[in-house]
Amino acid sequence: MSRKLRNVLVAGAVSVLAAVSLAVAVGSASAATTPTATFAKVSEWGSGFEGRYTVTNGGSSTMNSWQVSFTLPAGTTISSHWDAARSGSGQQVVFANLSWNGTIAPGASVVFGFIGVGSGSPTGCLLNGQPCAGGTQPSPSASTPRPPSPSASPSKPPSPSASPSKSPSPSAGPSTSPTANPGTPVAANGQLRVCGRQLCNKNGKAIQLRGMSTHGIQWYANCATAGSLDVLAQEWKADVLRISMYIQEDGYETDPRRFTDLVHNYIELATARGMYAIVDWHMLDPGDPNYNLDRAKTFFAEIAQRHANKVNVLYEIANEPNEVSWSAIKSYADQVIPVIRQRDPEAVVLVGTPDWSSLSVSGDGNGVATITANPVTAGNLMYVFHFYAASHGSAYYNTFAQAVDTLPMFVTEFGTQQATGDGPNDFTNAQRYLDLMAAKKVSWTNWNYSDDFRSGAVFTTGTCATGQFSGTTRLKPAGAWIRDRIRTADDF
Repeated sequence: MSRKLRNVLVAGAVSVLAAVSLAVAVGSASAATTPTATFAKVSEWGSGFEGRYTVTNGGSSTMNSWQVSFTLPAGTTISSHWDAARSGSGQQVVFANLSWNGTIAPGASVVFGFIGVGSGSPTGCLLNGQPCAGGTQPSPSASTPRPPSPSASPSKPPSPSASPSKSPSPSAGPSTSPTANPGTPVAANGQLRVCGRQLCNKNGKAIQLRGMSTHGIQWYANCATAGSLDVLAQEWKADVLRISMYIQEDGYETDPRRFTDLVHNYIELATARGMYAIVDWHMLDPGDPNYNLDRAKTFFAEIAQRHANKVNVLYEIANEPNEVSWSAIKSYADQVIPVIRQRDPEAVVLVGTPDWSSLSVSGDGNGVATITANPVTAGNLMYVFHFYAASHGSAYYNTFAQAVDTLPMFVTEFGTQQATGDGPNDFTNAQRYLDLMAAKKVSWTNWNYSDDFRSGAVFTTGTCATGQFSGTTRLKPAGAWIRDRIRTADDF
């Protein structure tokens, strides 16, 4: 072999090897940056589990849509789901994005979840026709045709709401509740009802629920996640989650579909953890609930239709009516409650009271007598009272004490600080209220489960971005105080 020929062959071999190396490198880089979908069981109980898929865009260009398909083993089914549109048949399941979560920027992720009945796990996962772990799939056998696809930017939230200053959608079919994890509040109490002036469990026993209210989910959805609710249910031992969906203030009216789906999601998360869920129609400004009457009917029709088979959903239909008469509030309740009852006949309904749900203490002070003389004519109904301990002293306390001996009451919002949700805490006056509520079996949720800068938010600012909710090191004084009181559960 001549030196020239040998050099040509060597050069050719080097070129081939370089090309192969480049192809391997490109292939490896492509695999490393392929979008992926990872599955996790975030909670399990004897008869089922909560499953979660995280779709991550590891590529360099934006994903405009996604579809995840997989196979469930025989004996495992899905009872409900959230944040995705579901199709498929038999054990083959397909989830696709909704209108508001199909776009995923490079490096970003989207999460959807479901409740599984049985113990099996998904297999054969495909993301947009490719293996969920990345790579290529020449002939995907588990692919099903994609169903048709059916984010509010953060802004500074106002002061909390205590400050005075269905026609179901095509994809919103009914869902069923999994068998509650033994030992949870829902497992112990089942379907609640109002007996006399008390909230009673399935056995007719008067009980007291204790828990937390979210802040507005348009601002603080990252504070109410599967992880934070695990902490709320398991470490704090909360019985109830209040889901605060503002109507105005960048809330429901800006994107009814998105916010309705968020509430569906939170109901499922609470259900999977054995907690009760209060659906809070957080109307505040304007103060007349009738301003949002048509919106309320549409929203509650879908929520009640989908979750009618659950035993853990309560409906708070008017957060804090203000600058409007009791007769106007009652007229609103008389029109909204039948919408719920037509779909969910047994659920407890909570009705706000005049002057920021203060029983008119912030107004003419005659709320108890006015409501007693002209009550809402519906069963399984309770009236709402809100207080903030550093602002609301004897006048509020005495009116509330009168009310609990007269009307069925539920405190869906209170704080240990001022009515703005900020300022110094008055734990002494707050404990006075809590002692009364314990003695009278009045259920409550505290405002609020977020990291808002105000003193009434339980977490220190920045906590929610870290996802580190466990323990007490990230709690503000009000958070540590209320956590201890939630943990001393009622005797169910």
